[in-house]
Amino acid sequence: MSKIAFIFPGQGAQETGMGMDLIENSNEAKTITANADEILDFDLLNLISNPEAPLNETAYTQPALVTVSMALYYEFIKETGIKPDYVAGLSLGEYSAHVAAGSLEFDDAVKLVRKRGLLMEEAGQSTKGAMAAIVKGNKEIITNYCLEDKGIVVVANYNSPMQVVISGEEDAVKRVSDRLIDDGTRVIPLTVSGAFHSPLMESAAHVFKDIIAKVNLNEMDVKLITNVTGEVVDDIKVVKDLLVKQLEGSVMWEKSVENMIASGVEIFVEIGPGKTLAGLIKKINRKVKVYNVNTYDSIKEVAKKLEVAKKLEVA
Repeated sequence: MSKIAFIFPGQGAQETGMGMDLIENSNEAKTITANADEILDFDLLNLISNPEAPLNETAYTQPALVTVSMALYYEFIKETGIKPDYVAGLSLGEYSAHVAAGSLEFDDAVKLVRKRGLLMEEAGQSTKGAMAAIVKGNKEIITNYCLEDKGIVVVANYNSPMQVVISGEEDAVKRVSDRLIDDGTRVIPLTVSGAFHSPLMESAAHVFKDIIAKVNLNEMDVKLITNVTGEVVDDIKVVKDLLVKQLEGSVMWEKSVENMIASGVEIFVEIGPGKTLAGLIKKINRKVKVYNVNTYDSIKEVAKKLEVAKKLEVA
C-alpha cells in the first residue's frame, strides 16, 4: 500500500474568506473556530472574512492560518478516517503538523503561534530585514554569495530544486540579489515584515524559548518531519528546541519531501488554504500524487479520489 503524508502550508497561503465555506457548513469547524476565537485577543471571523482586516500582518496571519488548516484537517479525517503515515508543515505549518501528529494540543498551538507571530513582528520592526525568492538559481552560488557578503544574509528556505529564499539585512539581501540578477538569475523581492528564518530573528527565538518551555507536549502517534533537519523527529524531548531553532534556521522543505518519498510516500494531501506546497512538490518529484484540501467541497472530492486510488491499488 502506498504511504500517505498530510502537509500543511505556512505564512503566505492566507487569503480573505479562507475557510468560511467550511465554517458555514460544518458544526465541527464552527466549534474549532469558536474555541480559537475565545483564546485569541481579536475577532477571528472578522479577520478572516473582512477584506479590510489585517490578515496579512504576521501576528494575525499565524493563528488564523493554523485555525483554518486544522478545521479543514478535522473535517477531512472525519470524512475519510485516514491516518497519515507522515505529517509535515512549511515553517508555520509545522505547528499544524504537530497537532495532527498528536504532540501539540490545538489550543496550545493557537496560543503559541499568536505569540510567535507577535515576537517575529517585533523582531522585524527592530531590525531592517528583507527576503527574496530566487528562481532557478544555482544553490551553491547563492550560498557562496551569502557567505561572501559583509552583512547578514542566509538561505532561509530550500523550497524546491527551482526555488530558494534568502533572508537577512535589507542591504545585504539587495547586494546578493543584485549579484544574482547580474548572473541572469530571476529574483523576486518578498513583501514581509521581517527577515524570517535568519539570525535577525534571534530576539524572537530568545523569548519564545521561555514561552514554549511551559507548554506540555504529548508523544507523537504519527511520524513528523521537522523543518530544521528535514528528517523525522523521533524524540519528543527535542521538539521544543527544534521549534525555537526554526525561527532562525533554514527551512529544509525540499529535503523533507525527498525523505518522505524515499520512505515510501506516494500520496501527499495539502491541507490548508492555497496550493503552494502542491506546486513545490511537483517541482521536487512529478511522479507522486498531490491533492489539495482547501475548501468544504474539496474535502469530499479528495476523499472520493483517494477511495478510487485505494481500490485501484488493491486491484
